[in-house]
Amino acid sequence: MAKVIIIILIILVALLVVLYFVGKKMQKKQAEQEAQIEAAKQTVTMLIIDKKKLKLKDAGLPAAVLEQTPKYMRRAKFPIVKAKIGPQIMSLICDAAIFDTIPVKKEVKATVSGIYITDVRGIRGKLNTAPAKKKGKFRSWVDKLQEKAGAKPLK
Repeated sequence: MAKVIIIILIILVALLVVLYFVGKKMQKKQAEQEAQIEAAKQTVTMLIIDKKKLKLKDAGLPAAVLEQTPKYMRRAKFPIVKAKIGPQIMSLICDAAIFDTIPVKKEVKATVSGIYITDVRGIRGKLNTAPAKKKGKFRSWVDKLQEKAGAKPLK
């Protein structure tokens, strides 16, 4: 019985070590990609026509983008923005963090790196921020209990 537990613990420790090194490698890769995006960014004025979450093959992106995408990511849905940049209508991939703040049928100044939108600012006034998510019953119950206990400042 003790041998089985020791073997399981050794396997778990080995798994954690492997995950640690894989995580470090992925962090380095992400840092390199962020540096490339920062180096190639441009500020562009564009009119947003439409925005949706679509699969890459349905988004109307160039064939080179589809070929470079890993096979396991091709079925995932991406935030796609259809915009008019100058006289040209293009489909662009948007950062998921700013997708909800992009207004439809309005002109914006966007920071673009290739076909990737990283930031959006309104030309005339502020952009509408995304509505705050409504708290679930459990979350509101926990907040109420924390306020009563004094663990959280009152609103």
